[in-house]
Amino acid sequence: MSVRPVVFAAVALLTAMVAARADDRALISRWYSALLVADRTELADLLDDDVRIKLDDLGVVQSKQEFIASLVEWKGAVAGAAIRHRIEKSEGGVTTVIACYDFPDNDMLMQETFAVNNNRITASSQAAIAENCEGY
Repeated sequence: MSVRPVVFAAVALLTAMVAARADDRALISRWYSALLVADRTELADLLDDDVRIKLDDLGVVQSKQEFIASLVEWKGAVAGAAIRHRIEKSEGGVTTVIACYDFPDNDMLMQETFAVNNNRITASSQAAIAENCEGY
């Protein structure tokens, strides 16, 4: 048995995994850019039709339609804000992000997770980890 086919298969699998991780990173960056300006069209494009968005601190789970509708209020809240984020880990189609929301009057540090499949967010959860971004 030749080792060459096994090595080729391993390299192909590793390449596919790295490409998928890069795609997930790009998708997450698009998410935060669109979220910062409450771009309903872009956010709707990033979300799977059956997505569930869980806002742990509020005890709310939103469908895609509910989330998109809530952006009307979010647009006012995010005016003049900045969002910084960094990916903590990405494995098994789930990416964990630490995000600092710098609002004009306060800031907040969040842990957010995104499940991604076929270049769409299929699930997301968000929970505050600090009332300021000093630990960012």
